[in-house]
Amino acid sequence: MSGPTPKYQPTFTTEQLEEAHHFAACHQAPHVQVQRAKMVLMLTDHPDISNPELGRQIDAHPNTVFKWRKDWTVHGFHLDDHPRSGRPPIFSPDPDRRHQSHCL
Repeated sequence: MSGPTPKYQPTFTTEQLEEAHHFAACHQAPHVQVQRAKMVLMLTDHPDISNPELGRQIDAHPNTVFKWRKDWTVHGFHLDDHPRSGRPPIFSPDPDRRHQSHCL
């Protein structure tokens, strides 16, 4: 692996790794959550992997890998996005018509 050791080295508990395994294998979970779960598993097996190399492994930009490594180190484990600022959406879909994933 080329380059310096990444600055942010997140660690994960057994429960968090179990959740990551679950999402990594789930075919109905959102792609970004599956991608992040795979990132967690790769970081557990190879904590010193460079951001560009990890990005190649999971098909993500190195800046995305950096962002999530930093976020997990600073704020703790999560696979979903932080709430965004701004006005909430006006349209609220009917909960009976929304697709509910079996993996979530």
